[in-house]
Amino acid sequence: MSRPAGNPPYAVELGAAKKAVSLAARLCQTVQQEIVQSDIQSKADKTPVTVADYGSQVLVSLVLNMEVTSGSFSMVAEEDSEDLRKDGADEILERITDLVNKTLAEDGSYNILLSKEAILSALDTGKSEGGPSGRHWVLDPIDGTKGFVRGGQYAIALALLDEGKVVLAAIGCGAEEQSLDGSPPQKISVCTIDNPVNASFFESYEGAHTMRDFTGSVAEKLGVQAPPIRIDSQAKYGAVARGDGAIYWRFPDEGYRETIWDHAAGSIVVTEAGGVVKDASGNDLDFSKGRFLDRDTGIIATNKQLMPSVLKSVQEAIKEKKQASSPL
Repeated sequence: MSRPAGNPPYAVELGAAKKAVSLAARLCQTVQQEIVQSDIQSKADKTPVTVADYGSQVLVSLVLNMEVTSGSFSMVAEEDSEDLRKDGADEILERITDLVNKTLAEDGSYNILLSKEAILSALDTGKSEGGPSGRHWVLDPIDGTKGFVRGGQYAIALALLDEGKVVLAAIGCGAEEQSLDGSPPQKISVCTIDNPVNASFFESYEGAHTMRDFTGSVAEKLGVQAPPIRIDSQAKYGAVARGDGAIYWRFPDEGYRETIWDHAAGSIVVTEAGGVVKDASGNDLDFSKGRFLDRDTGIIATNKQLMPSVLKSVQEAIKEKKQASSPL
């Protein structure tokens, strides 16, 4: 959980975000423990989507709408109902509906039973385009679906934008972590390492999300001795925020477009834990451009001591890569 310290106007929203993510996590844990092939579909872009992705988004939308009653509701989320409205999708829609209603019944906070049409409508509340004005929730219902299917790491990442700025997030004051069992929250902070030689770094498990030859070159320039730690989802941001590692960087192949739901929640968790998140030019990430993130080349999250040397090495590696690809 994260929010800027001393900012009481977001107290209701923070409580709602915590409730929404906790409820969605229960559904996701249930599905991951017993997932079968029929729970998994392939989207038009060939990426997987599961009943848990859909169910998580429905629950988050429902809780936010129930708990935050002031102002208009806007959410920028990854999933929608299009594939579930197609012929042949009734079985998976029924499975999602059953999972959502079972989770709600077990929680007991809301006396509500959702129909299939209500499930579809809830999914489509995530179609907002976002932008620089007003408040917009940003959700990745399961960040790291491939890891989720493997039984590995994943995250439910929810953030709130206000006038284009990320103001709070729940991904799992300053930053705190809290177990799903309801135990008291614990303060977290980034590591204090100031020598890159002693640093460890996280990068994406999926090769398409980071050019590993490039990051290997950056690590060599920095003098990093530890091998990369490759995990799925915004859990990497969480690991940096907890001080489990010093650096997270992401340098996808050219042409890859970053969505805001892949970074909004994670970035504020790191900054509220005392770290910094920048693009390769040293600029803050800009979440005010709609559903896609406007950034230069890559994303870096680390502590304030290491960021200058990381940026220097990244920029040197970018320059060398451009020179190597330029015709003589």
